[in-house]
This record gives sequence, C-alpha cells and structure tokens, in this order.
Amino acid sequence: MFAANQRGVTLGFVPQPNLPGWTQQELADKVGVKVLQIRRYENGASQPTLEVIKRMAIAFGVTTDELIFDEGERGPSDDLKLQFERISQFDPEEKKIVKALLEGLILKHEAKQLAQLSQ
Repeated sequence: MFAANQRGVTLGFVPQPNLPGWTQQELADKVGVKVLQIRRYENGASQPTLEVIKRMAIAFGVTTDELIFDEGERGPSDDLKLQFERISQFDPEEKKIVKALLEGLILKHEAKQLAQLSQ
C-alpha cells in the first residue's frame, strides 16, 4: 500500500485494487484525519503515524502488515512454506511441541548473534 524506492524511502500511498474505492474524503473520515493529510500520504510528502496505519487497517479490514509489506515480503521462504503448511495439519499437542522447538532454536540463534556483536 505504501510504495518505496530501492533505498526504502516511501514514495507514497498506493491504493490497492482489492480495497474499497473510497474518495480521499471518505478515507479521511474513516481514519480520522483531514483530507489534506491523505493527499500528503498519497504523494509521498508525509508518512502516516503508527496510529493512522492502525486505523487504516481497521477501516480497510486488513492487517497492518498488509498495508506496509508487499505480498510475500514478510513470510517464510518458499522452502519453508510447505513444511509450515504440513505443521498446520498437526494436532494441538504436536503444534505445541513444534512451537517450543522453534522458539528454542530462535533464542539460540539470537543469543549467538548477540555474542558475536559483543566481540
């Protein structure tokens, strides 16, 4: 929803085809900002605050991640997607075990990174 150039600088709000076709005034009313602010978001002159992004997500009926990230930008890599799909079919107890295992591996990885930074 917010386009960015190669350096990650926001270029502006980009309406998505699957979202309601509201006017700028309708969106401003739903989000609780002035229409001038919506125009600033659209032309890249301003970036919405976290609170405004949250209200936009509620208004559009999407997650904040869907507003901020491109499709596939924030998910597991393709080589892990199939494994996660299979895990989603596990019974609750098996899912609990997998979650604990993943959390342990993530903590180990983060600790290793912190140790490397402190050297």
